[in-house]
Amino acid sequence: MADARTTTLAAKPPGFLARALDSDVWASFTRSKLTMAAAAVTILFFAAALLAGLVSPQDPFNPAELELINSRLPPIWDAEGQRPFMLGTDDQGRDMLSAILYGLRISLLVGFMGVAFAATLGITLGLLAGYLGGVTDTLIMRIADVQLTFPAILIALLVDGVAKSVLGGHLDPATTLSVLVFSIGLSFWVQYARTVRGSVLVEKNKDYVAAARLIGLPAPVIMARHVLPNVLGPVLVIATINLALAIITEATLSFLGSGMPDTMPSLGTLIRIGNNYLFSGEWWIVAFPGIALALLVLAINLVGDWLRDALNPRLR
Repeated sequence: MADARTTTLAAKPPGFLARALDSDVWASFTRSKLTMAAAAVTILFFAAALLAGLVSPQDPFNPAELELINSRLPPIWDAEGQRPFMLGTDDQGRDMLSAILYGLRISLLVGFMGVAFAATLGITLGLLAGYLGGVTDTLIMRIADVQLTFPAILIALLVDGVAKSVLGGHLDPATTLSVLVFSIGLSFWVQYARTVRGSVLVEKNKDYVAAARLIGLPAPVIMARHVLPNVLGPVLVIATINLALAIITEATLSFLGSGMPDTMPSLGTLIRIGNNYLFSGEWWIVAFPGIALALLVLAINLVGDWLRDALNPRLR
């Protein structure tokens, strides 16, 4: 009886965590010190954004906590610096560290939602184009080809301008955030659609898809349940890299005045505000948000580059 139990326990398959730690991907991750450092920085930024309400000295979005008498104070290591403003203050008396933490939360939120919208739209259209073929494939791919002729930032500016003309020039922060997500999503869906379409063209001719058709499963079920899980590898890589691009796009739109308002600034808005005071000597208002944005994008790009190589079977 004991032998049978021992055999059963020995035959039990390893769990997901054990398989992940024993995989080639994890081994590749632990061999790259640069990737581990980039992942640590990325996790640190994500944690700082999530815990901004707990670790920041003030709520920069609450006018009751702001005093104009504290505006444009230098960092604390400067002779004129004051506590608790470690990185100084901006023109409205906001603590720069608090503003960066809260702005980081908005930048990541817009980036994640924009990538999620682009991935959902692109994967859906890519599945339809690759699986159905014919007129559907031609129509979707020609639209994608036309969009590729325009830069992503130009499409985002166009969508933002149309939305403001339809909804009114002065939008509340929630509506502005939704417009940013929509414009960024429409700018990046083509990469997902083209990648998924190419993978579906290969997968739909395999035996498991033929077997699913043979037992009478409808096309939407076959695409969602059988084909989609086998094409998500490249999509994960694109999503990781596009997260950095989405954050940069949001920062660019905000810097140009088409993004988040001054009352609820993202990192791009903080950089735009600080740029007005750069030549008057208040360098910290633009420098620290710019450094935070550069480090965040660099870290995410390094993780995305590693993930692209780790999931490429030709490089294993």
